[in-house]
Amino acid sequence: MSIRTDKVASLLQQELGSILEKELPRSGPIVTVVDVKVTADLGIARIYVSIIGNPKEQAAAMDYLRQETKGIRMILSSRIRHQFRRIPELEFFEDHLYEQANRIEQLLSEVRKGKGPADNA
Repeated sequence: MSIRTDKVASLLQQELGSILEKELPRSGPIVTVVDVKVTADLGIARIYVSIIGNPKEQAAAMDYLRQETKGIRMILSSRIRHQFRRIPELEFFEDHLYEQANRIEQLLSEVRKGKGPADNA
């Protein structure tokens, strides 16, 4: 990535995090923008989000993000229109790093207690 794409990705991550904080229902899962990757031509932004909640809430949040992509892009455009000629297309992806980290922590905790993961069966 170039310096320009890094700066664009950083700005998009900050603004999208703020937008999602205000736009998503408060009673739902916690949605965090983990990473943003922008193509070299700045035409597409791939947004990786971490969703903390039960699997049903996670699926509903991803459906919401995919359905409301145009609306989110319009809000984003109104916030950063003076810094870009063209707002990139947004693509949302779920990042499972949080769940993987929790599973690793659980396994390490079991090993520390002296029982291995195979002992649970």
